[in-house]
Amino acid sequence: MSVARTICQGFIAVIIIGTILLMLPISVSNGNWSHPVTALFTATSAVCVTGLSVVNVGEYYSFWGQLFLLLLVQVGALGYMTATTILLLLFGRKFRLREKVAIQQSLEQVGLAGVEPLIKSILATTIVFELTGILLLLFVFVPNYGFKDGFWYSIFHSINAFNNAGFSLYADGFIKYAKSPLLNLVITGLIIFGGLGYQVIMEIYLWLKSCWEKEQIFHTFSLHFKVVTNTTIFLLIFGVITFFIAEFNNPQTLESFNLGQKLIAVWFQSVTTRTAGFNTIDIGQLTDAGLFITIVLMFIGASPGSTGGGIKTTAFRILFNSTKAALQGREEVLCYQRKIPIIVIIKAIGVVFASASLVAIATTLATFADPELESIQVFFEVVSAFATVGLSTGITSNFTIPGQLVLILTMYIGRVGVLLLVSTFFAEQNPSAVQYPEENLFV
Repeated sequence: MSVARTICQGFIAVIIIGTILLMLPISVSNGNWSHPVTALFTATSAVCVTGLSVVNVGEYYSFWGQLFLLLLVQVGALGYMTATTILLLLFGRKFRLREKVAIQQSLEQVGLAGVEPLIKSILATTIVFELTGILLLLFVFVPNYGFKDGFWYSIFHSINAFNNAGFSLYADGFIKYAKSPLLNLVITGLIIFGGLGYQVIMEIYLWLKSCWEKEQIFHTFSLHFKVVTNTTIFLLIFGVITFFIAEFNNPQTLESFNLGQKLIAVWFQSVTTRTAGFNTIDIGQLTDAGLFITIVLMFIGASPGSTGGGIKTTAFRILFNSTKAALQGREEVLCYQRKIPIIVIIKAIGVVFASASLVAIATTLATFADPELESIQVFFEVVSAFATVGLSTGITSNFTIPGQLVLILTMYIGRVGVLLLVSTFFAEQNPSAVQYPEENLFV
């Protein structure tokens, strides 16, 4: 079985297990069996770290249901191959060559030698950030709910934030905490680091370690690090400026806030569109411009190797630089004085085109399934599902079962990746021995 097929089937297996767990009476607050489609939708959303839900998670699910949901989020965020590998490490099992190759391909690593240390570093990074988030969020939730409930609220939201899942125990997200600087800074910090990817976090760690031990600030960062960090910073600033302009006088969102509170709110909104799914303002009350900006940022998403979705910042940057090269009349695509390989450019184009096609098809099917819903809201919901964001204008529970199934499939494809899923069926396993002639084409 190919690695791609193993990953795709692995996610399906975890979703099925999660669906069964969330259907159980102990998982539901009223003690009854959950509807299979409701359980399937929630399990898919959790494993795909999306955050969309057709029910109020804080009220519908019991403590055990919320715990199962949290475990599904953690497994889904780590990825099927990574989660499986961590279990092997816990049981003290040695890696075989086939398993090393599978992990290496799923994590897009160059060599096999550093697979086991990489998995350990991913686990350690996850634990450090989530524990830090829990400790800081205690100061937000414990004063309101006491230590027991406040501790659970901190755990639930810290894990969801770092894994860019977006599930909340509040029906309206974090609207009641829109003016809380501590919660806004902690949640956005977890979202940003969770969306950067483990490779970037490890480079930051090695840089800080080098500064501490060798007392030198200069460090040679990889091209991947430069592209991810600079593109992320650009998109965050772009989001803050555009949301500030679009929502400044909106009476339903920011008009009642003072200047400082508006800046905090637009900062949170800019960060959460990077596939996190939390909200401190009512998404359904955004202006049309605000909705469009959110859709664009959601579609771009986070970075490769992270817990986020979307077409990824690297693909967006490659297409931007390719357009720049075409306008300048260049025959090669450069980025930070490095030439981008043609195979990488082709892959980026494939990701963007396939992703846009999926969104278009899913939006059409969802509109057919629920014609009474507004098209712009359906489009927003589909993009949120594909990019595993979880933001919603409030219509998720209004979808009929066919519409929910469309969103479920969209979330799944968005999580495993369009190209990865297609490669399980159509990818050519062996290179072609036939070389075709080249011919020019007008563009």
